[in-house]
Amino acid sequence: MTRIDRPDQQPFRGILCKILSVVTFVAMAACIKSASATVPAGETVFFRSAFALPIIFGWLAIRGQLSTGLRVASPMAHMFRGFAGTSAMALGFAGLAFLPLPEFVAIGYTAPLLVVIFAAMFLGEEVRLFRMSAVALGFVGVAIILAPRLTVLSGGLEMSASFGALLVLMSACFAALAQVFIRNLVRTETTTAIVFWFTISSTCFSLLTIPFGWVLPDPATFAILVLAGLLGGCGQILLTSSYRYAEASLVAPFEYVSMLVSIAIGYAVFGEVPSLAVLGGAVVVIMAGVLIIWRERQLGLQRGKARGTTTPHG
Repeated sequence: MTRIDRPDQQPFRGILCKILSVVTFVAMAACIKSASATVPAGETVFFRSAFALPIIFGWLAIRGQLSTGLRVASPMAHMFRGFAGTSAMALGFAGLAFLPLPEFVAIGYTAPLLVVIFAAMFLGEEVRLFRMSAVALGFVGVAIILAPRLTVLSGGLEMSASFGALLVLMSACFAALAQVFIRNLVRTETTTAIVFWFTISSTCFSLLTIPFGWVLPDPATFAILVLAGLLGGCGQILLTSSYRYAEASLVAPFEYVSMLVSIAIGYAVFGEVPSLAVLGGAVVVIMAGVLIIWRERQLGLQRGKARGTTTPHG
């Protein structure tokens, strides 16, 4: 039986939680970007996951859900979801080191488009012309964003930024795959179990990267990494709560507030100004994403539980 806590509907509270989760996740990404100059991606995944655990554990304890958070029906399914989500985080954090924050966020919008395709491929979901057209429109937007990075003939190719863009695109693929795994998990698992065990599995999987060059961060970098983990835990709680208080179709479009937040933080912290290609492509991708959400609402597809357990990075 699929389960998600659904108290009396409080749409404003749900929207507020969603917006706060978006701000929190972008702030977390800014912390990761700040540390990425000296700390490898696998190590940042460890800090992001390990220091989110106390926040999530405390949240479950306060809500009296430790037992449901620890109980699982499909351990292997959690492992596959954990591997996909951890891969998404690692690739995304690695790419973030080479890209401006707004561009990183914009390319990440590819994931919901890929979910539609992967759901049709792996779950047998029927995808009609309207949604496929919206997906095609979204990929046009992605192409606009990526074109300056991948066009060698432009004469302005920056290999590191191009590599970063490809890493973030691969991250979006794994994030979409994680979402497909979750769509199966929510049939038998509680939302709290999915959130808790993903945090556990991503912490464990990240330890496998120790042989690839972990470093001892200086005190300032260590503090930034710990903050990233705490923000990640808080963001996950806010995200999950948003889908408890309001319908997915109402809350989901507010994910795109992240573009405005990333522009503000990118400029204030890193002095980054997004290019016209990033802004234009992001507008097209956002339009496509909103169309997909609207169509899913028309079809009555219930995806709130899956969305409520998936962060922007897996």
